[in-house]
Amino acid sequence: MRVLVACETSGVVRRAFARRGHDAWSCDLLPAEDGANTHFRCDAREVLHLGWDLLMVAHPPCTRLCNSGVRWLHRPPRGRSLPQMWAELEEGVQLFADLWHAPVPRVCVENPVMHRHARERLPHGLPRPQIVQPWWFGDPAFKATGLYLRDLPPLEAANRLVPPRPGTEAHRRWSAIHRAPPGPDRWKFRSRTFEGLAEAMAEQWGTTPERRHA
Repeated sequence: MRVLVACETSGVVRRAFARRGHDAWSCDLLPAEDGANTHFRCDAREVLHLGWDLLMVAHPPCTRLCNSGVRWLHRPPRGRSLPQMWAELEEGVQLFADLWHAPVPRVCVENPVMHRHARERLPHGLPRPQIVQPWWFGDPAFKATGLYLRDLPPLEAANRLVPPRPGTEAHRRWSAIHRAPPGPDRWKFRSRTFEGLAEAMAEQWGTTPERRHA
C-alpha cells in the first residue's frame, strides 16, 4: 500500500509500515529526524492528492485542542492575547477537518482527549474516538490517545501490560509523559508515537480490505 504518515518527524510509524513492505512516507514542516528520503517537508495538505491508500495523522498540532491546553483559552500565557489563542484553536480545527476529509480511502487522525470548545467545532458526523494507551501494546507508559478512524477497524491490544499501582516508583516512571518538565524539547517528547502502538497500526492496518477478506 501507499501510506502517508502526516505530522510526523520521528519516522516511528513510517518505519513500522516500511518494514512490512509498504511504500510509506512521512510529512511535516520539520525535517525527518532519521534523515530519510521518504519524507515530505511541507504542509501535509499539499500532498494529500498523491494517491495514498491510507493516511495516518500522527501528531497534528493540538496545543489548543487538547484538555491540557484549555486554560490558555481563558487566561493566555505571558506575551499572548485571547484573540491569538482562539485563532490558533480555529486553525487547529481546520487542519483536523482538512485531514479527516482527505481524498484517501482509509484515515486515522490521532489526537489527545479534546476539550469541549474543540469538540464543538469538529466536522459533523465525526465518530467517537477509540482511546488507547501505550501499555496496551507493550510500552510501560500512560498516555491516553484518541484515534479517529474512517474505514479502519479499532486497534486490538497486543502485549498488554499490567499498570503499576498509583504512588509507586514504577507508576511515576510510567507517568513520565505527564511529568515532563518545561523545556524546548518537551513537545517532541510528549508527541512521539510509541513503538508498540506503531507496530500494532502497521500490523493490523497494513492490508487492504480486499486482501484482508480474500
